[in-house]
Amino acid sequence: MLVKRRSEPVELMSIRYLNTRMELTEKEKLQYSNLEKGYEGEVKFDHLAEILQEERLIINDLLLEVNNSYFQIDTLIISESMIHLLEIKNYQGDWYLESDKLYTVTAGREYKNPVYQLKRSAALLRQLLQTLKQNYPVKASVVFINPEFTLYQAPMDQPIVLPTQVNRFIKDLNKTPSNLNDGHTKLAQHLMSLHQPKNPFTVWPKYHFEQLKKGIHCKTCKSLPLTIKSKDLVCKKCGGNEKIEQAILRNIKEFQLLFPERKLTTQNIYEWCNLDLSKRTICRVLKKNYTALGSTSNTYYV
Repeated sequence: MLVKRRSEPVELMSIRYLNTRMELTEKEKLQYSNLEKGYEGEVKFDHLAEILQEERLIINDLLLEVNNSYFQIDTLIISESMIHLLEIKNYQGDWYLESDKLYTVTAGREYKNPVYQLKRSAALLRQLLQTLKQNYPVKASVVFINPEFTLYQAPMDQPIVLPTQVNRFIKDLNKTPSNLNDGHTKLAQHLMSLHQPKNPFTVWPKYHFEQLKKGIHCKTCKSLPLTIKSKDLVCKKCGGNEKIEQAILRNIKEFQLLFPERKLTTQNIYEWCNLDLSKRTICRVLKKNYTALGSTSNTYYV
């Protein structure tokens, strides 16, 4: 049973928004690409895992903290007598392992071995379970989900699931009998209550309000700007259209994510949208969808 759905990471949404409004550095572009690919791989695994029928609790996308050490869990599966910790990787192309180091065949560039990250997460999870007085064994695996990924010289004693093994891995898991009780449910709820919404050690691109391009970008192709046609906004590039109110609400959510410290005011959203819309239109959308606070001259919305 799925008890925590996967949602798009805040880090991914933020850098995606920034990509339409500023010039990212090459390092930031790589970070953006890796986040997109990583999320795509996780969603692909979620679809494959839908066949699991035995009693199991599936928790996606957990960020936990133990003794000031943060660790991310892509997928956690609680079964009757075992907890499976899965690290999903969407790597593509030809890779090889040498002396426990991971390299690409084409460039020979060294990358972090995900098995190290997995072992760290598993150790921290075991520590957390001990503090919760839970003695379930933890089985950790790195799942390479992309069918176009090849790993040469992969040792058989490593906790690795290769693309050709993924379906069998899930089928074998599905065949294992599992009967849950209230203790399993309480553990899942406790772990979810410990989920941290944001990792304080995440490195974000530097930006400020004045620096970013203003406007409402196309929801389909992400280009700026859009033109007004009756009650719709139409993209000049791809022809996509969207109701004005929906587009404004989408832009408001983007503003709130990028600038959580700024108040939601008519003036701020008017500047952020930077379109031939009246402040009255912006105010109407805010009043309809949010709660107004403050005096008339200093009204803001929550």
